[in-house]
Amino acid sequence: METQTVQRPTSADSLALHHEVEQFLYREADLLDTWRLPEWLELFLPEGVYLVPATDKPDGDPGRDLFMVQDDRFLLEQRLNSLMKRSAHAEYPHSRTRRMVTNVRATDLGDGTLDIRANFTVQRIRNGVLDTYVGHYEHVVVRDDDKGFLFRTRRCVLDLDALRPHGKVSIIL
Repeated sequence: METQTVQRPTSADSLALHHEVEQFLYREADLLDTWRLPEWLELFLPEGVYLVPATDKPDGDPGRDLFMVQDDRFLLEQRLNSLMKRSAHAEYPHSRTRRMVTNVRATDLGDGTLDIRANFTVQRIRNGVLDTYVGHYEHVVVRDDDKGFLFRTRRCVLDLDALRPHGKVSIIL
């Protein structure tokens, strides 16, 4: 990905945009933490993608590199449908999760498109075990006049060397 220089907000408009982006990310975190996955899916454009690169290739290209998750909207919907069923043994009963989103930065790319960067920690509690996932988001969102921001790309880059001791990612990061 190309590195962009991000300026600190200096005007009321950019401060308002920054606040709006933070509220979008906080709402998204709440939807995931409360397992409102069908509502969360509505935050994606029809062509939206959800990406989690492999831990050994965080800057990977989904066109040529192996990803832990590389879902288009159809595959993402199938993943969510599976997670919501009792037969999803890895997540039934559902894990409890808490997300912390920090250091939010937004760059206006024009035409209502934003590049959003933020750090995250997701804590997953299941069967008395606490797993912590740490990383950063690299999102591209589009402003929709009726729905607010919608994901074109939701990319979650883990800062972990490996998935130990967890061994898997069965939740949405």
